Order: sequence, then structure tokens, then C-alpha cells
Amino acid sequence: MTEFGYFLSSEEFTPGELIDQARRAQEAGFTRLAISDHFHPWNDAQGNSAFVWSMIGALSQAVDLPVTTLVTCPTVRLHPAVTAQAAATSSVLLGGRFALGVGTGEALNEHIHGDGWPSFETRAGMLEEAVEVMRKLFTGEVVSHRGRHYTVDTARLYTVPEQPLPIYVSAFGPKAAELAGRIGDGFVTMTPDADLVGAFREGGGGKKKVVGGVKVCWSSNRDNAVDTAHRLWPTELLPGELAQILPTPAHFEQASELVTREMVSDAVTCGDAVEEHVETVRAYARAGFDEVYVGQIGPDQEVFFDAYRELVLPALRG
Repeated sequence: MTEFGYFLSSEEFTPGELIDQARRAQEAGFTRLAISDHFHPWNDAQGNSAFVWSMIGALSQAVDLPVTTLVTCPTVRLHPAVTAQAAATSSVLLGGRFALGVGTGEALNEHIHGDGWPSFETRAGMLEEAVEVMRKLFTGEVVSHRGRHYTVDTARLYTVPEQPLPIYVSAFGPKAAELAGRIGDGFVTMTPDADLVGAFREGGGGKKKVVGGVKVCWSSNRDNAVDTAHRLWPTELLPGELAQILPTPAHFEQASELVTREMVSDAVTCGDAVEEHVETVRAYARAGFDEVYVGQIGPDQEVFFDAYRELVLPALRG
């Protein structure tokens, strides 16, 4: 049975707005939360980038829902040992209701130390080693590690969860999906691609969880909703590896000039047609996803939560 969660966008909303959305999501009947981990927003129109670990601490005191990062890069901006400490503390605060979604990252967030941006093959190797380091630290034992990418010297986490902390690995292609199946406890991908889910399961994923997310813009005025989505999230439609290699919001704004309003209208679920929202989310269930997180674009959060509580979630569960 697919679970339906709410996606908190750290790039688009202030910390206070994110906490309010989490409370509204719980009241509306969403059963889980996901939250993005960014140093920069994708563009200046989004205008935010709260520190995810502070936000998770606040969420643990505000709501009772499980929380998953979608996704954290544990390889460059933060050393995997530091990420492991943050994740372990988050899991303890949430009573074990935390999952660490990880990925190979984007230059947008990870270039800030001034190092060169590695190739995908190098980043995948870094991620695999980072996951190994974090799993060792989650045991609460003393860890020393000398690897190709990371060194850990007699480190021990004293605050660790009682139960194993699941690590879900993000992937957008077959090779990465196989890596996720081999090293992850679950798979994160943002499109309802049954073939990619199959590659994950055949690559070692078996019956492990598959997790995804989608952005919509609920509004009684579809034209306004399309305008809002086009202004705030044209980056969702950038092709290929651009999302991984462009280093600044200004570069994303330049690339987004290629994304037309019509492209957004065709690709993003906008407006208040209940059946369209239901179908958008249900596509993930049909593709074999265990969890799907829906994020509302723009300021009309109250009408979104009302509509999903009264109309969309009941239809999905019915």
C-alpha cells in the first residue's frame, strides 16, 4: 500500500512556513514528511535555504510524522562522519521515525568550498564510501577508516538510534539505480518510471522501499497556477545533467530561460481538477512506489491542504 506524504521545500519557504506546513500536513491526513537539503535555492525567486538539520530538530517537536531527507549529499559539503552524527541525532529526536535519503549531490550546493566538481563516477564512489562510513558510525562503536576518499580517526557517536537507521539512495539512471539497490535500504527517484524501479529491484533492491516526490500547484485559477510554477520551479524541466553541474542560482536562471510557460503547463499538475491531481500521484503507486511525497508550489498552502484533505487523499485511498 502506497503512503502519501508532504514534501517540505527548504528552497522555497522560510523555516516558520515549513513548520506550519508540517502541522497542516499532519492535520490533512498526510502520513509522512520529506524535506529537501540545500545550501542554495535553485533560483532567487525561491529565495530560501534553511539548514535541514535545524529544521528536522524543530519538526521533531512540532509534529508526530516520520521524516525523510530528499535528499542529503553526505560527501562534499559535510564529511560523512558529521552527516552521520546529524542523522543519528535526528533519528533519536524522532523516536526512530527518520530515514536518511542520500545522493551524489549538485554543484549548486556542494561547490561552496571551492573544490572542483567531480565526475559522476567519482561522486558515486564517494557516496558508496560515505554510506559505508556512516553505517559503521551508526553502531555506536569506535570507528577508524582509511579509504580512497575519506579518513575517520577513532570517532564514536555516543547518541545513536536504538534501531538501524535506513539509508535511501537517490538515482536517476539505470547505473545509479543498481548502485542504490546494492548499497541502500531503499531507492529515491522523482519520476514514476517503472523501468527504473525494475532496474533497482533487479540490481539488488529486491523488496526494499521505493520513494519519490512530485510538485503540484493547486489553485482555482489554472492560469495563475501555471504562472506560479513557471516563476518558481522552471528548473524542474531542465534536461540531462544540468541540475547536477550548474554551480549557482544565476546559472539556473539563465538555463531556465529555455523553459517556456507552455512546457510547464504540459508537465506540472496545475489548477483544481481533482482527477488530475489524483492521477498524478497514483502514477507513482502504479510504478511500484511505496511512498510518494507531494509538494505545493507557491503561497496557496491553505487551499491545497483543504483540497487534499477533503478530496484528493480520500480518492487516492479509496
